[in-house]
Amino acid sequence: MSSPLRVLVACEESGAVRDAFIALGHAAISVDLLPSRTPGPHIQLDIRTVDMSGFDILVAFPPCTYLCSSGMHWTTRGLRDPKLTEDALDLVKFLLGAPVPHSALENPIGCISTRIRKPDQIIQPWMFGDNASKATCLWLKNLPPLVPTNVLPKPASGRWGNQTPSGQNKLGPSPERAAERSKTYPGIARAMAQQWSSYVLSLRTAAPNAPVVDARGA
Repeated sequence: MSSPLRVLVACEESGAVRDAFIALGHAAISVDLLPSRTPGPHIQLDIRTVDMSGFDILVAFPPCTYLCSSGMHWTTRGLRDPKLTEDALDLVKFLLGAPVPHSALENPIGCISTRIRKPDQIIQPWMFGDNASKATCLWLKNLPPLVPTNVLPKPASGRWGNQTPSGQNKLGPSPERAAERSKTYPGIARAMAQQWSSYVLSLRTAAPNAPVVDARGA
């Protein structure tokens, strides 16, 4: 492998994606308001205060509490301050416009699609070898869509490992529920690290001095 890539993983306290890049030999660091749940390079700060110069890839996981469709009914019914969603969208806009040549932003289906733009890809954990269902949207800049690595057949029970018989997430109420639900599944984390680092390294090898062209064709 040529020189390691510098990877910034924003709004990640689990360390899952950071560690997947590190496992491939890259210099990855995570940033979040919370401390990292796993040992590793981590900055406990607001991502908007971090100097992003010199990073090759940004992978961002802005909190979905005030963005996802499953919680928007609280806002539309007047039970939650709409400014919370506006503030969350401002963070998304900041991350989408971050000065890093290659970037990806992840979030569940929600108001990013209607308020900013539709995602470039929607993936599921079961496409990458994890027995779970969780529609996950990706907004990409100068990165290709992920290619499924291990598509699992749907279980005979008709529900995935993370689902109740009614199809809801089976994690019960607890202080850790939100953090556990937001953690990136291992198969997706590995695919992000392997495929996106390979893509960026291939560009470096093919034309090290060429300008970056948006992979979405925008």
